[in-house]
Amino acid sequence: MKFNSKNVVIGACFALIAACFSSKVSAQGQFSSAEYQKRADEFYTKVWNHYRVAKHGLFSENYPSNVAADTLTYFQGAGVKEKEVSFLWPFSGVLSSTNVMLKIPALRKKHLLYLDTLIKGVELYRDDKRKPAGYQAYPVKFEKADRYYDDNGLVGIDYAEAYLNTKNPLYLKRAKEVFTFILSGWDDKLDGGVYWLEGHNDMKPACSNGMATLTALKIYQATKNPYYLKWGQKFYNWMHDNLRDSAGVYWNDKKTNGNVLKTQWTYNSGSMLEASVMLYKFTNDKKYLTEAKAIAEGTFNHFVAQKQSDKLGIHVDVPWFLTVLFRGYEALYNVDGNYKYIAAVETSVNYAWQNSRDKYGFITKSWLPKPSELEKPKWLLDEACIAELYARLSLINKEKK
Repeated sequence: MKFNSKNVVIGACFALIAACFSSKVSAQGQFSSAEYQKRADEFYTKVWNHYRVAKHGLFSENYPSNVAADTLTYFQGAGVKEKEVSFLWPFSGVLSSTNVMLKIPALRKKHLLYLDTLIKGVELYRDDKRKPAGYQAYPVKFEKADRYYDDNGLVGIDYAEAYLNTKNPLYLKRAKEVFTFILSGWDDKLDGGVYWLEGHNDMKPACSNGMATLTALKIYQATKNPYYLKWGQKFYNWMHDNLRDSAGVYWNDKKTNGNVLKTQWTYNSGSMLEASVMLYKFTNDKKYLTEAKAIAEGTFNHFVAQKQSDKLGIHVDVPWFLTVLFRGYEALYNVDGNYKYIAAVETSVNYAWQNSRDKYGFITKSWLPKPSELEKPKWLLDEACIAELYARLSLINKEKK
């Protein structure tokens, strides 16, 4: 989903800042793989224990829960209040984190149990009354809710990853089902692409189309069915042709009248960076690797220039957004071994871990120790991604050592 656009002030001396930071982060691995594994496990357990709403098998939107006061800003329209359990988007952050934890051998057995529980949870959002079946923003047993194409892309990615982790055929079936729902939002306006949510045909955002790209490519990874590779390339090409700026950083959306909202969030480029690396691996076409490197360097230059503090290595627009960009950086690192982009996020999350935690141990949205943020309830999505980041850092540092 997308946030309301914000004006971004880019500091002076852009090239100098980027160059200085580049040299600063050339060293690899601030902490050991074992330390990062410990942090991932500790933080995942903390999120589970504090946010879990056991009677529903789901999670709260915030901790401490703030049902009476909190207004959520990531929906079509305004003034959506926090409810009894979280919406699908933050829930998916826990599922995504679990899929990465499963890749750490010492944590796999425990997290297979978590995965089973989370699959039961995500199915509570599945609406098969409307056709094709898809996942709505809030659990079906509570109310009928909108079905967002970007949400469904996240579910598709999670299910495809769960299948790759376990080979459970149900997970692959669900991923394919989700992709069928996403394709129901594709039309010829703007030469293709899907909308943000079902029934609102006003704009086509990077979030929906980027996640659709990855859903298709991850299903292709699991099946080698060329149908999904073809669709992955179609979504990829639409994104490239409609929402990429000259530096390789992606804009937010394109309205059906042709106007482009040029707000740039980290995750919209992150999905395309990961997709570029996947397409390079699948096709062996070096143009995709060239593009991946361009996106990595473009996002690095753009978001380092926007960082709010010299204590951070890169701008933290939204923690989960940055995590999606990190997935792309990780994918590229696994191909070319360039640790520079990994280190930018590593520096930032380690600063947050050591300096920006509230009395419950949760991390602020900006990753800075701002008093106002330390006192606020923490959003599930902002916290679940911390475990994912540390799990990924553990895997990266284990491989390179």
